[in-house]
Amino acid sequence: MSPADGDLAHRTVTGTTSRVTVDRDACCGAGNCVRTAPEVFDQDDADGLVLLRRAEPPPGSVDAVHRAVELCPSGAIRVT
Repeated sequence: MSPADGDLAHRTVTGTTSRVTVDRDACCGAGNCVRTAPEVFDQDDADGLVLLRRAEPPPGSVDAVHRAVELCPSGAIRVT
């Protein structure tokens, strides 16, 4: 993950059926998203906050992304 990716407080990626929005300002660094959908989410080494790994999540990861939304204690991840 490049440092520039972590510079944005809000990042959006478009999947085949979903749009994922991540709010780094709201993130508490619990890491549930990374454990649930590591192909989509990562954590910043400096502060442990969520990072998006890919501009377009793999089609098979949509269910895992929805689960990550449910497990996020701070509500930092949204899917539309």
